Amino acid sequence: MAPAVDREGYWGPPTSTLDWCEENYAVSYYIAEFWNTVSNLIFILPPIYGAIRTYKDGLEKRYLAAYLCLTAVGLGSWCFHMTLKYEMQLLDELPMIYSCCVFVYCLYECFKYKNTVNYPMLFILITYSFIVSIVYLKLKQPVFHQIMYGTLVSVIVLRSVYIVLWVYPWLRGLGYTSLTVFLMGFFLWNVDNIFCEKLRALREKMPPVLGAVTQFHAWWHILTGLGSYLHILLSLYTRTLFLKHRPKVKFLLGIWPVLLVEPPKKL
Repeated sequence: MAPAVDREGYWGPPTSTLDWCEENYAVSYYIAEFWNTVSNLIFILPPIYGAIRTYKDGLEKRYLAAYLCLTAVGLGSWCFHMTLKYEMQLLDELPMIYSCCVFVYCLYECFKYKNTVNYPMLFILITYSFIVSIVYLKLKQPVFHQIMYGTLVSVIVLRSVYIVLWVYPWLRGLGYTSLTVFLMGFFLWNVDNIFCEKLRALREKMPPVLGAVTQFHAWWHILTGLGSYLHILLSLYTRTLFLKHRPKVKFLLGIWPVLLVEPPKKL
């Protein structure tokens, strides 16, 4: 049986430089890649809750920015996969760079006194974001974006490993879980790219619900969304420990991890 053929839909032919393995408009006339779109909810809803908790707990605004940046990535990715338009692709990919820069700043500033600002690091990260944006808009090469994004992720991983190995070793579970989940998503992202034709042919032979399980780019969203969220928890846990707060990871509805932070005990 021949692989599925992409359909036309509400948003017309794709103008993006990327068109992932999910069959276009197979589920909805109004959503180009249905599963790749709705899987972005994990980038949107949990970080909004995290941002609300961070604000209520009176924690540093950079962590509020980290949660909101993750939400921005999810919204941009939603728009991109829903439309497959180039402008929406930029709304997805460029916030990935910006959010990682915020993550880098938060993680490398965990062990500084409260209310300090590292202006040299801010300058470097803003300059990096600006240069990547300009070059990517000129080249329009997804591989360039992937390399620049991967570079930031590598910086985050190295710092995280340092923290859980030598500073707060009892955070290894959280740190390693975040990294493992992210790597699992990266693995499935590659499977989706390399074996796309075989996956499309396989879906033609499967019931729609089972076929949805093979949408590995959607799984990439779910796993990297969870991994990124856990990374913010790790960064915020490290920071609040340093400031002598009393952070605790709890599970909302017994399922979703959230960080509850109590102020330092008064002597």
